[in-house]
Amino acid sequence: MDKSLSEQLLLAFQKIQSIADTGLLYCKDEYGRERYHDLKETATTAMAALTGNSLETIQNFYSQVTDYPTPKVDVRAFIVNEANEILMVKERADGKWTLPGGWADVGNTASESVIKEVKEETGLTAHVVRLLAVFDKKMHPHPPQPFYVYKMAFLCQVTGDWTFEKAFDVLDVAFFSIDKLPELSEDRILASQIQLLYHNYINNITEAIAD
Repeated sequence: MDKSLSEQLLLAFQKIQSIADTGLLYCKDEYGRERYHDLKETATTAMAALTGNSLETIQNFYSQVTDYPTPKVDVRAFIVNEANEILMVKERADGKWTLPGGWADVGNTASESVIKEVKEETGLTAHVVRLLAVFDKKMHPHPPQPFYVYKMAFLCQVTGDWTFEKAFDVLDVAFFSIDKLPELSEDRILASQIQLLYHNYINNITEAIAD
């Protein structure tokens, strides 16, 4: 299947999933609820086929909704050293590289979440300087994923020493120059996004990127 078509279909089924979840949350009529269950099952089956995941995996992604469905939030730290090399971590999940980060935690601010991820994945203590970007993954050529995701990228600065202590789910931690990026975990970050973040950082463009 053409990649652009599969992305359009995935987005459509993500919307159907959201509509079904919202219907199940608010609908009191049993006939209507049965139809929303059917709609949800159709969407999850289609998303399993499009993403290559099992139906059980997709169903586990979407636990019972207790509030209005919204996009998930991914946070990433953009950290450079004195040589303007970019800090990256190698994911155990796929053996590829990304910016430090992950899902934002309930109860933490976005800044707290990204600093926590940096500490857990690299052992480094850092603080947030400013927001660099809020990427809507729909607007970038990531591989298909079940979730609808906003990705927040923060410029961060290391405040302690540079001794790495990688997490259990991280295979390696290293710096890379912008013209020698490693193989990237494209579920998490794209070369085009890193290049855009780097360009704005080097040129001291402080306006955050939207979408």
